[in-house]
Amino acid sequence: QLLELQTKKKAERLTHKQVRTFLSFAMKGIPHHIHNQDFVEDQSFDLDDWLPITASRNANWYYSAFHNVTAIVGAGVLGLPYAMSELGWGPGVVVLILSWVITLYTLWQMIEMHEMFEGQRFDRYHELGQAAFGKKLGLYIIVPLQLLVEISVCIVYMVTGGKSLKNVHDLAVGDDDSCTNMTIRHFILIFASSQFLLSLLKNFNSISGVSLVAAVMSVSYSTIAWVASLRKGAATGSVEYGYKKKTTSVPLDFLSALGEMAFAYAGHNVVLEIQATIPSTPENPSKRPMWKGAVVAYIIVAFCYFPVALVGFRTFGNNVQENILESLTKPKALVIVANMFVVIHLLGSYQVYAMPVFDMIESVMIKKWHFSPTRVLRYTIRWTFVAATMGIAVGLPYYSALLSFFGGFVFAPTTYFIPCIMWLILKKPKRFSLSWCINWFCIILGIVLMIIAPIGGLAKLIFHIRKGSLPNSKCKLPKH
Repeated sequence: QLLELQTKKKAERLTHKQVRTFLSFAMKGIPHHIHNQDFVEDQSFDLDDWLPITASRNANWYYSAFHNVTAIVGAGVLGLPYAMSELGWGPGVVVLILSWVITLYTLWQMIEMHEMFEGQRFDRYHELGQAAFGKKLGLYIIVPLQLLVEISVCIVYMVTGGKSLKNVHDLAVGDDDSCTNMTIRHFILIFASSQFLLSLLKNFNSISGVSLVAAVMSVSYSTIAWVASLRKGAATGSVEYGYKKKTTSVPLDFLSALGEMAFAYAGHNVVLEIQATIPSTPENPSKRPMWKGAVVAYIIVAFCYFPVALVGFRTFGNNVQENILESLTKPKALVIVANMFVVIHLLGSYQVYAMPVFDMIESVMIKKWHFSPTRVLRYTIRWTFVAATMGIAVGLPYYSALLSFFGGFVFAPTTYFIPCIMWLILKKPKRFSLSWCINWFCIILGIVLMIIAPIGGLAKLIFHIRKGSLPNSKCKLPKH
């Protein structure tokens, strides 16, 4: 009787508006207490349990491994032979090795800083930035850069997915009379349609199956690319490795290639978000399984990147295409399979980069603008994002130019030198110590890369826009 009386009194305190809210959302099968701002402020609701990054913390080291492989080995690996052709053997090999070493070092730094203060986890890149630079300045520095990285990756993946689908179409159809007058833009639209469905997956761990398949696919198509190139072999006397004769474009091509190399290492922008899915205790902090997974991932990255870049360039020289798979036509069936593997990989990789964007937007909409965290809000945000990246990709389907511009402009800061700056601020290594010197070396190198690399990419982009041409614009027209 006492319990009934207390329940009755509590119910009487509910306003008519709250009762209507309860009934409305209870009918939809969604907990009512998370749909009204009065309830959101209640301590019984933890927003982290709803947001896609922190909703689940049951991952382990191998989740870290395949999420990192999916995040790092992407569209960039296919452009490495082309970047080598613009850099040349000497500079190309040096930049390839140096990028691998530096990015592994800065990745380790971010993993270490994830829980550097007892009882606090920096689950997002901008949270670590706020700890280093201050609450407002950290937000203003990190959020725009991280958003640019993740949005640019999604745009490039739209373009790459469309190019790979087009390659499959062209190889399978060839000169057949059924061949239609489809451009790369049509295939980008086809690829984008799948992302509208995959964006329905609610959080990071819910895409783990997709990410695992994507990681396997990335290793598979990288292996096919360098094995098929090795099997083809360099044609005697017909392959050139020197800088192209048109010397006016050589400096811009060189700068562009630096950006393309930088684009190949993008995992830092989601590393903290991946680590946020791993449980952590004082006895077993999340950095241990995360670092184990990251090391495994980087070994796989080396297995993919170095053979593709070196064997691909050796086989085709300066004639290599922007996407190495476009240079391969035989064995036809194997090349078709490789392109389909690229498509499957990009389906998952797109989501790995889109998920932090979803998390940011959903968090702002709920915390700042007081929207109720409903499925309608979630799907509206995600489908709008997919549509926006699709639209930009359709408008600017220039693979190499996008790689080099975004690689230098936004990847260099978030991957090469911002982690080092945060390390110097938070860890405070002794001046002129080994750690201090290494970090300053990475900072200077990263800043130089950020300044010079986008110049080449922007020049390429302007050239393509003025020319008004599409890469491999149309499949072969039917014979009459």
